Amino acid sequence: MSEFDGIRAIVTGGASGIGLAAASLLASRGASVVCLDLNPSVAAPLTGIKTDVRDDAAVRAAVTSAAARLGGIDVVINNAGIGAQGTVEDNDDAEWARVFDVNVQGMVRVTRAALPHLRESSHAAIVNTCSIAATAGLPQRALYSATKGAVLSLTLAMAADHLPEGIRVNCVNPGTADTPWVGRLLSKAADPAAERAALEARQPSGRLISADEVAGAIVYLASPLSSGTTGTALAVDGGMHGLRLRKE
Repeated sequence: MSEFDGIRAIVTGGASGIGLAAASLLASRGASVVCLDLNPSVAAPLTGIKTDVRDDAAVRAAVTSAAARLGGIDVVINNAGIGAQGTVEDNDDAEWARVFDVNVQGMVRVTRAALPHLRESSHAAIVNTCSIAATAGLPQRALYSATKGAVLSLTLAMAADHLPEGIRVNCVNPGTADTPWVGRLLSKAADPAAERAALEARQPSGRLISADEVAGAIVYLASPLSSGTTGTALAVDGGMHGLRLRKE
């Protein structure tokens, strides 16, 4: 028996990277999982539903469909997101609106659609994928950091709003993770090997975080065994948020 037996979960951005790792780990622990993704190609036991988190009607339809397939929803993993590079002057208004639309309002839309189902659950949990960028100033990440700062604040506000309803809300703050998006970012660098080395050196552990490591934190927060944890941001960043190591 696992603590996730009988638990029904939806994972946005669940077809690749951190989302797929989280969905797969949830399923391996006994949960029934539906992945909401623009390209929802996933293998059994996962199920995929094509969803664009920028479209409120599509989100509502997808969440309704997922709830019907699962027989309800107990856990929401708000993981869908996109990256952005540059200083505050490097992206125009349209790009600021686009990234906020996915990274922040996408979470709002999915949560809003799922809340009626979560209120019917005896174990209701929401986990948002945030970032170390919400709490640390990183170069060339103004827009991305702004969205993740909003996700952190949103997580705390949601936790306060929905605790009386028995719904826990937490977030994970990954450091630089070895995901497809980071891979594409590195491939565009003038010296990909040097850029990767710089990203690794930024984290006290001296390496990038794996998607599986972030997934482990997500599943921990979603677990019924974590019923006393809400309004928490869990860093998975190789110590970046709190450690100041001396160079040898």
